[in-house]
Amino acid sequence: MEKTNNSMKIGIPRAMSYYHNYPFYYGFFKALGIEIVLSDITTKQTLSRGAGLVVTETCLPIKVYVGHVLNLLDKGVDKILVPSLQSIGHKIYNCSKIRGLPDLIRNVVKQDFTLIEATLDKSEKNQGFYSFLKECVEPFGITDESVIKKASKEGWKIYNNFMVMCKSGLSYPKALNYAKQGKIIIDSEEKGQPITVALISHGYNIYDDRTSMKIFDKLDKMDVKVLTALQLSHEQMSEGIKTLGQELYWANEYEMTGAAGHYLKDNKIDGIITVTAFGCGPDSLMIEKITRKAKSFNKPMLNLTIDEQTGEAGFITRLEAFVDMLFRKKRAKIINNIQLQDSTQQSLNIEYIETK
Repeated sequence: MEKTNNSMKIGIPRAMSYYHNYPFYYGFFKALGIEIVLSDITTKQTLSRGAGLVVTETCLPIKVYVGHVLNLLDKGVDKILVPSLQSIGHKIYNCSKIRGLPDLIRNVVKQDFTLIEATLDKSEKNQGFYSFLKECVEPFGITDESVIKKASKEGWKIYNNFMVMCKSGLSYPKALNYAKQGKIIIDSEEKGQPITVALISHGYNIYDDRTSMKIFDKLDKMDVKVLTALQLSHEQMSEGIKTLGQELYWANEYEMTGAAGHYLKDNKIDGIITVTAFGCGPDSLMIEKITRKAKSFNKPMLNLTIDEQTGEAGFITRLEAFVDMLFRKKRAKIINNIQLQDSTQQSLNIEYIETK
């Protein structure tokens, strides 16, 4: 692979928090004249190399992440951002693997490179957002806080444009592409798909085509409309957490219990599909709560679990069976409504005749 020795380049693994934070990173680092080098898209080799350096019990997203770090090193990148995202608010924490990601990479990747282990911990006084950004750019000799804050505005501009397009229904790849170009494109076209499902998962599970097995493309071919947490506001997800009777503890509960709680109440949603990585402790707790609430809302639910051994054939079979069930349920509901309307009309006709 082509090597790079440019001191103003930063490597970002295309995994984990990348799927939420990259739009911001793109605008922020670009404004500072720092070029981002992304790892390649996830392949079987990416996963195999990452899995080979960690213990078997490590969850799939972390194995993928390690593989992406190795891919960046293959490209010759000598500075790689591996953030430690401790908490996003007072006593709202990430899981231990995300919090300790720099330590894990330092101990399993035995190559010489600069590990940029910026820490974001909003439970602590001196580890807030701007401290995090300062740690991100210190290796490049950038320390002026006014310059960093100005660049952060460019990051938020790209990020906010990205979120506006996602909320309008534009797909993740298209929204990201347009945001990077400084555009806002609102897709107002409705395909009129008869079935709508809410896909509940973390971004790193469903927006990585390898780990998700291109679930969006598969559902689109089945004529199913898909909604995710990206279509919801922070307030909607907060209300969704309350719907499930939860108190916010995990940082990623917004996109799991928050999104699920909102969509369970939405009558336009025909079913819920969750995608979780095998062995994820926080997710197992959240899925249990979502499953119980789905029953009380009489909302069909399918939980798909992924790991490096997951076969695509079985994955598709379960997906097709669930979607087929949703179609049959929708048809039965339509037929029942028609019969009810006919029955009501007949009753009105009889009453009319008797009154004559």
